[in-house]
Amino acid sequence: MRFQHSTEIWSEFPELVPGVLVADGVNAEVSVRDRLPRLHRVAEERLATATEGELPEIQAWRRAFSRMSLKPTQYRCASESLLRRFRKERSLPEIHPLIDLCNAVSLAFAIPVAVFDVTEIADHVEVRHARGDETYLAFSGETENPDPREVVFADAANRAHARRWTNRQSRLSAVRDTTSSVLIVAEALHEGAAEDVPRLLSTVADELSSVWSVSAKTGVLSRSEPRFVF
Repeated sequence: MRFQHSTEIWSEFPELVPGVLVADGVNAEVSVRDRLPRLHRVAEERLATATEGELPEIQAWRRAFSRMSLKPTQYRCASESLLRRFRKERSLPEIHPLIDLCNAVSLAFAIPVAVFDVTEIADHVEVRHARGDETYLAFSGETENPDPREVVFADAANRAHARRWTNRQSRLSAVRDTTSSVLIVAEALHEGAAEDVPRLLSTVADELSSVWSVSAKTGVLSRSEPRFVF
């Protein structure tokens, strides 16, 4: 299997820094509650001096959404949505230990983190512009078709596993209690992303090792080395 961005995405967003991690052996029968406060405190400290929309990581994604002709305050990247909810409620709902952990990492780094169940992916995932005939399973259960030219995470079966790039994931490949193998993707566009994304991957890999005793394979992609094979 492989993960990659299309040549067109790299041409339009040369500042992109994607980090990828794959791991096998996760389960829902663990607790991560004692590991979240440290990450939440990082987000609290940052939000004490600025709103999420003022953070450089979020501003970079807002500019990207504007370039994609999306209204940034209508369609937010996943990390901005999490930070916004966390600022208002000072907590996030518990979903699954791995999702809770990755959401906390996303809060701390202000970088979108997507987690996919590998068994629901056909052959590969490519971040590319949609043709408009891809199928996307929403969490409501409805099947949607992305708009032409919308940025999606598409597999070999022409299924979109995320819409509007870092805005919304699909129910199809969402992590569930039976999930064992995962693909985790973190993408950043801000100045300093080349340092922050590897730190984020290292944080997730360390947590996977500590909580689940599994080893992760990681990689940081670039325009010259755009493909991650696993």
